Amino acid sequence: MNTKDYIALEEQYGAHNYNPLDVVIEKAEGVWVYDVDGKKYLDCLAAYSAVNQGHCHPRIVKALQNQAEKVTLTSRAFRNNQLPLLYKELAELTGYEMILPMNSGAEAVETALKAARKWGYKVKGVPENKAEIITCRNNFAGRTITIISFSTEEQYKDGFGPFTPGFKTVDYGDAKALEEAITENTVAFLVEPIQGEGGVIVPPEGYLKEVYEICKKNNVLFIADEIQSGLGRSGKLFAFEYEGIKPDAVTIGKALSGGLYPVSAVLASKEVLGVFNPGDHGSTFGGNPLAAAVAREALKVLVEEKLPDRAYELGKYFREKLREIPSKHVKEVRGKGLFIGVELLPEAGGARRFCEALMEKGILAKETHENVIRFAPPLVIKKEEIDWALERIREVLLMD
Repeated sequence: MNTKDYIALEEQYGAHNYNPLDVVIEKAEGVWVYDVDGKKYLDCLAAYSAVNQGHCHPRIVKALQNQAEKVTLTSRAFRNNQLPLLYKELAELTGYEMILPMNSGAEAVETALKAARKWGYKVKGVPENKAEIITCRNNFAGRTITIISFSTEEQYKDGFGPFTPGFKTVDYGDAKALEEAITENTVAFLVEPIQGEGGVIVPPEGYLKEVYEICKKNNVLFIADEIQSGLGRSGKLFAFEYEGIKPDAVTIGKALSGGLYPVSAVLASKEVLGVFNPGDHGSTFGGNPLAAAVAREALKVLVEEKLPDRAYELGKYFREKLREIPSKHVKEVRGKGLFIGVELLPEAGGARRFCEALMEKGILAKETHENVIRFAPPLVIKKEEIDWALERIREVLLMD
């Protein structure tokens, strides 16, 4: 079977909830992927930052294989010998007191929202069913009914109402707007330190620190959604570290498993996650021994291979070189670390055609918010591979 055959099957039998580029990948290693027709591509998306450690990292694959031969799932009805070690290693790495494991990023966000509401009622003393959570315009945190309830992207909401109440929206990057929106019933502020799906939007310098202090002053939980920006992608372990703050809670996922298995978690203080009692919340697969073993090795790879530092240095180089391309189509190049957005002018005709042209030249990137090309390769990429990509990106950005 070739590319066209696989695409035909997918179109015939699969729900059309994605619009992927027409490449059918069958093998991957490091920063390179290979399609069913034998063509090689440089991956500049990294599965939306899930494979920060590179595709099929041998150490993480080995950890998965070893654990898969022992025990993969016990449910949380019983304990296993991998989860406690993951807890300890995550706590020591991040400085957080307590961890609650889940599977997908959306589940981690849902967990954080539940924790914030319960904290609001049990600790802050908000009247029952009056808790408010403030989010930012242009956010993305997943696809559940509750999460799309606070999305400002109309397509994500079309046909899915009625929506979950209890959310307010303020402009991203506007600390004063947050301060004005807070009431006595506000329990949390949920924010992405860098908005990924929104177009790799980096807020003004000092914004995160200012909103963190506003939250502290008003006894409001500051929750950082680091599912895409965290675990090295931004050039630090977490993007919030650029402003020297420590959120009350952090959601992580994606690269927590190096892309081998769905693993996510909420990190917080005992005051926040301590509101949960047995039976309040859970997941059959959340915290399973296979997930925990994979996540433990994925974290070790991040630290021991100094991937955040690599992302910082190579990201700075990549952005500088992109800015030197004299393209009539480019409005702005922005980002932190290897989390880069190239925003095109409206008259450029949309980012999709540029991503398709890049694919023809052996580079896989994906458009976001119509006019932004996102470049987010695995953090194991080498400078020579970035240079190889830049030659081809230059050709594409200079096309008519």
